[in-house]
Amino acid sequence: MLKELFLKNRSCRTYDENYKVSREELCDMVDCARLAPASMNVQPFCYRLVYTPEELSLVQPLTGWAAGLPGMKLPPEGKCPTAFIVICQDTEQFGPQERFLKDVGICALAIQMRACEMGLAGCMIGSFDRRKIHDVLGLAENVAPLLVIAIGKGDEECRITEVKDGQTRYFRDENNVHYVPKRALSDIVF
Repeated sequence: MLKELFLKNRSCRTYDENYKVSREELCDMVDCARLAPASMNVQPFCYRLVYTPEELSLVQPLTGWAAGLPGMKLPPEGKCPTAFIVICQDTEQFGPQERFLKDVGICALAIQMRACEMGLAGCMIGSFDRRKIHDVLGLAENVAPLLVIAIGKGDEECRITEVKDGQTRYFRDENNVHYVPKRALSDIVF
């Protein structure tokens, strides 16, 4: 069952805006991150949930999407996520952000896998205006946003394909189907 989730879980960049992600659903996802392994069990993160129309309209323009697809405007107009989870760290209490970067990935994967299990989709966004996100969400000065995860009901077709000629860059075809090339297992195990 877990491998099926990994096969299904892809970064989603087109959402059904009619589906509103609830605070309860977001809390359920964060609860999985809370239970995930953590370096020395420090658990340095806090999570800012964004799901109201007002906050969504402030956060969405501060995020950058799909740099690997130049020339495309993603998400398309009217197809934005209906929630975000911003993973944050209290730098005063837990020190430099760099110390826990691997933990950010672990927590983000836990959130995204739970979203997938719930029939939702997500996209981890590292390209965002940290200062402006900090300010529009009214975060305390010592709380640093580390990663933004878009959440919503996916509205795109995404397929895994094999890497050809060493090209791992994702792409879309003429029907807007999103392809994600993956290296063969025999190429990565030695």
